[in-house]
Amino acid sequence: MIKVIYSILAGIVQGITEWLPISSTGHLILLDSFFKIDMSESFVKMFDVVIQFGSILAVVVLYFRRLNPFALSKSKEEKRETWLLWSKILVAALPAGIVGLIFDDFLDATVFSEPQRKFIVAGALFVYGIIFIVIERRNGKRHIYRIDTPEDIDFRTALGVGAFQVLALIPGTSRSGSTIIGSTIMGVSRKAAAEFSFFLAIPVMFGASLLKIVKFAAGAEGGISSAFSQSELLVLGLGTVVSFLVSLVAVKFLVGFVRRHSFECFGWYRIVLAAAVTLYFVFAK
Repeated sequence: MIKVIYSILAGIVQGITEWLPISSTGHLILLDSFFKIDMSESFVKMFDVVIQFGSILAVVVLYFRRLNPFALSKSKEEKRETWLLWSKILVAALPAGIVGLIFDDFLDATVFSEPQRKFIVAGALFVYGIIFIVIERRNGKRHIYRIDTPEDIDFRTALGVGAFQVLALIPGTSRSGSTIIGSTIMGVSRKAAAEFSFFLAIPVMFGASLLKIVKFAAGAEGGISSAFSQSELLVLGLGTVVSFLVSLVAVKFLVGFVRRHSFECFGWYRIVLAAAVTLYFVFAK
């Protein structure tokens, strides 16, 4: 029952924080620190990444027609534009994909290992909270953007957004936060930045989830067929389903929110959370 409760909570946290620029990985690490379960550290690290797959499916469902180049209802021109959008998404995914693949083991052994990862998360939450506030105040009076839709993003801008996404390999940074910051710096509107971040998550998070599953299975005797116990499969499956359902709501919320508000409130949230978790980790016994 404890594992089931943990799985549901993790799915809720993942579904909300993946799309808001407040760091899903950071929040899951904090949840892992507060909520101790009888599972191996390697499984928990893998779980924190793989339940992102549920969030990916939510984006696919919500934007299925827009992202589907084979849709019968689309004209030839619309299909061509969809293929072009996918090519930009893949270009933007390259930097994080290459760096993540090369340095995955190094990151696991350093920034993702205890006890330093807790303080790295707190530091990243604080630093990027400041950055969000500064950028949003700079853009506060800006009403005209160079790029208003994800389809209008050119390949150079896509690659630049992808370079910013590399920053999210540090826990607590936020994948959506880093890509949104990069996009707005390069003149992309808030709504377009948020949506392109959603689309970019599909190849990046799918690749990260697949890599973690393969590495976890490779470390088990007997390979993937014996890598997971029944309880681990239950926890992983339930967390993924909950993440999917919550993400459906979170994505819609963020798109509606950025039409009327800036991202500055998320910056303040990050700063307050960073202070709270730092105090907790310093004084907790």
